[in-house]
Amino acid sequence: MNLLVSGTNAFYGYGGYGGYRYMFDWTYLLVIAGLVLSMVASARVKGTFAKYSRMRSMCGLTGAQAAQKVLELSGIYDVRIEHVSGHLTDHYDPRSKVLRLSDSTYGSNSVAAVCVAAHECGHAVQHQKSYGPLVLRSTLVPAANFGSTLAWPVFFAGLIFSMKPLLTAGIILFSLAVIFQLVTLPVEFNASSRALRILEDGHVLGSTELVAGKKVLGAAALTYVASLAASVLQLLRLVILARGRDDD
Repeated sequence: MNLLVSGTNAFYGYGGYGGYRYMFDWTYLLVIAGLVLSMVASARVKGTFAKYSRMRSMCGLTGAQAAQKVLELSGIYDVRIEHVSGHLTDHYDPRSKVLRLSDSTYGSNSVAAVCVAAHECGHAVQHQKSYGPLVLRSTLVPAANFGSTLAWPVFFAGLIFSMKPLLTAGIILFSLAVIFQLVTLPVEFNASSRALRILEDGHVLGSTELVAGKKVLGAAALTYVASLAASVLQLLRLVILARGRDDD
């Protein structure tokens, strides 16, 4: 019996009189489900952002101007605001205290742009206040990067050589990346809630605009939920494959 297992091969091959016959590896359905969830979440955030990018904010502030105002309202004066190329590539860099806003956010005065910019300011506020989950996530970055890089090579080496310690090590390494994504959820949700509260208390957006803003940031948050779900499904697949090898 010839067992064909690889990161891209979804079939098991068996020798027979007619050569090979194939049986589909059903665990790939978990991968497909994760991909579908991620695609749906990504499509939703893009659609929601596009919709409210056409709604001009009554304050008339661009994303960059709104970010500056939100930072000032939060008592933060040591964070630079820079432009970065791309679409929805906005992020806050805590190491250099720089808030980078994308092409679709920096110069746009739409409700979507203002809310996305404010969300990134929410991370700056978290950094200033040493928000627990953000501190934990920053601590986990090296381990998560290490785990996501080595998990697959180690796991598949375990499959190829039938070495249970390598299979277990691969699962543990991948789990580090999953834990990182789990910790990311409260960080992102909290940044959005802070942003909306500051926009409301600072009278940057009106009540109708805030409702739209909640939809934009809510859709964005779902991408993190979908990413975590996809990773959990992938982790489950690794566990199933490892147990299947034990049964051989």
